[in-house]
Amino acid sequence: MRASLGRVLCVLGLMVMSLAGVKAAGAQEVAITFDDLPAHSSLPENTTRLKIAQDVIRALKEGGVPATYGFVNGKRFEDEPAGVQGVLEAWRAAGNPLGNHTWSHMDLNKNTLEAWESDLLKDEPVLAKYSRPGDDWHWLRFPFLSEGDTPEKRAGARAFLKEHGYRIAAVTMSFGDYAWNEPYARCVAKGDTAAVAALEKSYLAAAADDIQYRRTLARAALGHEIPYVLLMHLGGIDAQLLPRLLQVYRQAGFRFVSLQQAESDPFYANDLNLSLPGAVDSLEGAAMAKGVKDWPKHGKMPADLNTICR
Repeated sequence: MRASLGRVLCVLGLMVMSLAGVKAAGAQEVAITFDDLPAHSSLPENTTRLKIAQDVIRALKEGGVPATYGFVNGKRFEDEPAGVQGVLEAWRAAGNPLGNHTWSHMDLNKNTLEAWESDLLKDEPVLAKYSRPGDDWHWLRFPFLSEGDTPEKRAGARAFLKEHGYRIAAVTMSFGDYAWNEPYARCVAKGDTAAVAALEKSYLAAAADDIQYRRTLARAALGHEIPYVLLMHLGGIDAQLLPRLLQVYRQAGFRFVSLQQAESDPFYANDLNLSLPGAVDSLEGAAMAKGVKDWPKHGKMPADLNTICR
């Protein structure tokens, strides 16, 4: 009897250990961030910029996603003065903070450092206007993720950001969601429901593929996973599919955290402390630095995104 009881207890112990392992494996973290507030890409028919923002805000809240940074291009207020009204107010009213994405979405690699610095500073009054006392809007998301095409420019940008109290919002997970927004708007305008359904299916499939790619690449480059920072955009298809997209990440074992929590991981140390020399802050860069030869396969974007519903 005692021997039998011992075997039962042993089995139960193994089951507990197994469940603990499943829990640990399922506790992977991701911080969601949105670029191009208050307007991104073409506006689908029968909606508004504010409605897109409200749909995203609602999905984030219902999905239990913590305060989510939205990175702002102030020039959109000049491009669509009527269309973007209320977007940033709604974002902030929901408790989601703002960050700097430069005034005109300027590519540092294609412009002088001085022009880029001026463009970044021009965005600050917009951030200050729509933020609340105590808000931390000194986070920068580099447009096009371009941090400078020369060592001198990269070092200069880091020195400038440090002087102005910024931290860098890195990107370690992205499936190129922006590429679906233009074709989605075209297909909605044509009333092509079959094409819209195909776009939605390929969008969600790309997200699932990217999850596997990033996690495998992290293990190959670093030997372990990290809290990821997901890049999204405030576009029409993003608003339409966000509830389903959040479920894709949950089913992959993710829980949602804030940008600050994700970037507290040592992998992002150089993005928080700009006194440190510039270092690799992408998984691809880490893999190249380590000399990883067997890279995981990464699914390609659908070939028809540029031609569908033309």
